[in-house]
Amino acid sequence: MILWAIKIFASALSPFLFLTGLLIAVLGIVFPSGLLIAIGGSGALLFLVHITKITQSPSTGFENTFGREYVTKIPKNRKSFFLPKRYVLWLPKSPEANFEADISFYTLPNSERKLLCDIWQPPSHIEPSGLAFIYLHGSAWAVWDKDGGTRKLFRHLTAQGHVIMDVAYLLFPETNFMGMVHDVKHAVNWMKNHADIYGIDPNRIVLGGASAGGHLALLAAYTSGNDVFSPSDLKGLDLSVSGVISLYGPTDLVATYYHCGQDMVHKKKSQKKEMEKTAEIPLWVQKMVGKQIRRLGFDKDVEPGMLEPMLDGSPMKKSEAYAQFSPISYVHKDCPDTMLIQGEHDIITSPKATLELYFELIEKKVPAVLHMLSQTDHAFDLILPKISPSAHSAIYDIERFLALMVHKNHL
Repeated sequence: MILWAIKIFASALSPFLFLTGLLIAVLGIVFPSGLLIAIGGSGALLFLVHITKITQSPSTGFENTFGREYVTKIPKNRKSFFLPKRYVLWLPKSPEANFEADISFYTLPNSERKLLCDIWQPPSHIEPSGLAFIYLHGSAWAVWDKDGGTRKLFRHLTAQGHVIMDVAYLLFPETNFMGMVHDVKHAVNWMKNHADIYGIDPNRIVLGGASAGGHLALLAAYTSGNDVFSPSDLKGLDLSVSGVISLYGPTDLVATYYHCGQDMVHKKKSQKKEMEKTAEIPLWVQKMVGKQIRRLGFDKDVEPGMLEPMLDGSPMKKSEAYAQFSPISYVHKDCPDTMLIQGEHDIITSPKATLELYFELIEKKVPAVLHMLSQTDHAFDLILPKISPSAHSAIYDIERFLALMVHKNHL
């Protein structure tokens, strides 16, 4: 994880590391020093190659799915706040959105426990697009919360007229995968029921998320008509969505299990008291998270992301459970339009499995777009998104995909 952190921050800071290397090389020329020229020049070249690879790695499917001239078919007013290219040195400032925090979208049966979301609406001077984007946060199905590093993205998208519903779903071990999918479907149902209030078309709802959230978004989107995945109080209702976006979400849980080495891990159950658990959390995590550390799940007696506790065994013992909660198991011709954004160096989500899902979608003739980002790792979009080339490239894709979901009937 330390190496991952170094890599992901170095990638986000690559434009400034490139300029630093260039400056060192120039100093080596001004104050003749072969060593400075070599160090600065090689560093600048390294980061220039990295930026170029990220910003020039092509998306697969935009032209094939929406036509070669798809961008010209999006109305000009919808493109006012589009990024002009895959990388801009500094993400442009977006107008302030109308933000409402901690809105209840569902109350758990036989309790007063409410599930919460944040709603981001377009600024008053921006024409609404009529589309709602329901976003599901990541972090291994067991920790974290809504409003975690996504404000830049949400402001950027509300400036294009979209409504954002940022959802806090129940986490493991309070619930299981099925319960999480039910929470997502309750969120979809709530947004459809509130379409008039938020000025959106109930047929223009897009699900999306990162990591665990991407997994849940795909699973909920592909099982909209599957009664097994529908909460009892919503059976028979239309829970379909028009599109789904997955940022490095696991598509095949068996592939995820082996890709991140869970078969090599031997867990030990802790018997310590709750106060002692908090002491085990690294000090830097406690400082970063602050007073919310318990609410966000960091004091749980579980290891986030470990699939054996969540599925009651390994793939060898519970193959049916792993297949049941893998989005790739539910690909069919009527799946909603899909965008998959994946780093090719992802240490948690298998890039190969993401490719397999994409090819399965294409085989079933489901409109699908894939962007495999070169030299990019997990959670790249959440680290310094103002300056990160990989984050900018992802935003470039997301904004265009959502605009196409608004205007698809006109393409």
